[in-house]
Amino acid sequence: MLAKVNSMAVVGLDSSPVEVEVDIGQGLPALNIVGLPDKAVEESKERVRSAIKNSDANFPISRITVNLAPADIKKEGPAYDLPIAVGTLISDKQVPSDGLEKAIFVGELALDGNLRHVNGILPIAMFAKEKGFDKIFLPEINAIEASLIEDLEVIPIKNLRQLILHLKNEKNIQPYKRTFDFESKAVNFENDFAYIKGQESAKRALEIAASGGHNVLMSGPPGSGKTLLAKSFASILPPLDKDEVLEVTKIYSIAGMLPTDTPLVYVRPFRNPHHTASHIAIVGGGTWPKPGEISLSHRGVLFLDEFPEFPRSVLESLRQPLEDGLVTVSRASGSLTFPASFILIAAQNPCPCGYLTDPARQCVCTPTQIIRYQKRVSGPIVDRIDLHIEVPSIKFEELSKDQVAEASIEVRKRVEKARKLQKKRFDGIKITTNSEMRPKDIKEFCKIDNQSLDILKSAVSQFNLSARAYHRILKLSRTIADLSGSENIEPEHIAEALQYRPKENKY
Repeated sequence: MLAKVNSMAVVGLDSSPVEVEVDIGQGLPALNIVGLPDKAVEESKERVRSAIKNSDANFPISRITVNLAPADIKKEGPAYDLPIAVGTLISDKQVPSDGLEKAIFVGELALDGNLRHVNGILPIAMFAKEKGFDKIFLPEINAIEASLIEDLEVIPIKNLRQLILHLKNEKNIQPYKRTFDFESKAVNFENDFAYIKGQESAKRALEIAASGGHNVLMSGPPGSGKTLLAKSFASILPPLDKDEVLEVTKIYSIAGMLPTDTPLVYVRPFRNPHHTASHIAIVGGGTWPKPGEISLSHRGVLFLDEFPEFPRSVLESLRQPLEDGLVTVSRASGSLTFPASFILIAAQNPCPCGYLTDPARQCVCTPTQIIRYQKRVSGPIVDRIDLHIEVPSIKFEELSKDQVAEASIEVRKRVEKARKLQKKRFDGIKITTNSEMRPKDIKEFCKIDNQSLDILKSAVSQFNLSARAYHRILKLSRTIADLSGSENIEPEHIAEALQYRPKENKY
């Protein structure tokens, strides 16, 4: 008898329907799986055989052929264990197939029949709902995550025996239901602007960056507070809205980084990879492409400390994501696109020894060493960074002050106010911050008067600014105007934006 059971394959951040066909025929006893399976899927034959035997059911002593259709989509991972087992039992007439036409089966089987956690449940549940499926059978541990999708009946399964009794209508499993509050929860951040001594100009630049989603490069001697400023940056970012919560949760679900007890990512991601991270770890990839650090930073922050120490290939791979907010990973097995709309916070020393700009310490580097060090970050990458700021060393008098600086919560209020203005401005457009504006949006929303135009003209001529830099100055000026509550971009906003352009190299 031929049996058909529905399942799903995760492809990038999306899913694709997979029909698991099981046929029991004549011949020597064997279980063959076809349909472009990977090693984990091929090994499922042993898990399925043992799970069925240990669930008080009979494993057919016949020639069993399992086809995962369509055959041109690569099937990977152990999530097909459950549909293969169910298809085998239906084909052997041990359980009925009534009412399973609109049901999805996903789950990894242990040898004793218990079900284990699988990755990518959220995109599977979302796609199942879109394609008209009304029920999903999955491991009990994944039920919370799947219940995020409304109007989809979630059947949590502890073990295969429990499912067999349910399908026979001998002991029904109650659907899992849970309501969620998509509002971001209050978070106690470890680092706060209130406890950072001095560095007011750097704090101002980070406030602008948080308000408009702009990229920042901090340069200063060791111990000046660059890392602390970057880590405190997360405390001034506005909370995620409902759409952003689902976007980020979907990425973490596929990456297998979603806590089982917390199916939603409420806090904006803050990723801090080491400078020895590989190209694939940052961008994503592998035999079958998976999200990298830039996608795990989506709607959050990617902090790259010791910026020039990263391999040149890694830094150059940031060009497309910084420009487009997404990354396309191409491999022989396929090409996938992942979202990568993040704020880049980079920190570096001005020279190899670190003390080129420190008035209290003498730099011991030669001009050649300094130039070689600074040239590790290419011009195209520098051109994609909106705010270049100097972070000087802090004097003892500043460090020893008892008074506390302005708290992050106060800064965040101003950031949220500026973000609300942008949300209203871009209503109906698929962008959320000023940094995402395209040339046609800049022309519409970044109109300037003649005085501002003269300042820009002089700056472009004096500093030989590129067209990209020109547009980024306008976007940055728009954010500064939003922070000040100004409807129009004024000359002082243009002037402040120009202050954050990179300074000329002395060598």
